[in-house]
Amino acid sequence: MVGLRDIEKLKPAALSGGMKKRVGLARAIAYRPKYVFYDEPTTGLDPIMSDVIGSLILYLKKELNITSIVVTHDMQSAYKIADRIIMLYLGKVIFNGTVDEVKNTKNKYVRQFVEGSGFGPIPVDTSFER
Repeated sequence: MVGLRDIEKLKPAALSGGMKKRVGLARAIAYRPKYVFYDEPTTGLDPIMSDVIGSLILYLKKELNITSIVVTHDMQSAYKIADRIIMLYLGKVIFNGTVDEVKNTKNKYVRQFVEGSGFGPIPVDTSFER
């Protein structure tokens, strides 16, 4: 289901980053859970493999009727897989909405995050720029 075939003889060190992510996902779904928690599922992957992992998350959601909870900073991936996006700041929910609502929000904190800007209401140490 995760797109891996004939890898059982490979050592973990021989697996690519994307293969390791898919092995982890195979382990997570082995017992057919109702929920799967993903913590930065695309970190360390190139954009193509990130898209493959996003497609896999959607496929498993549909095929296994899994609810996915994804923590990510990868907004392209979030836009692809999310029904709802929640943003936390300083331990509090500052946004809860659909992908379209995130893309169109006027919330300055959310805008700064999704645009990846070093300037805005979220303080960032830019002392190196002096």
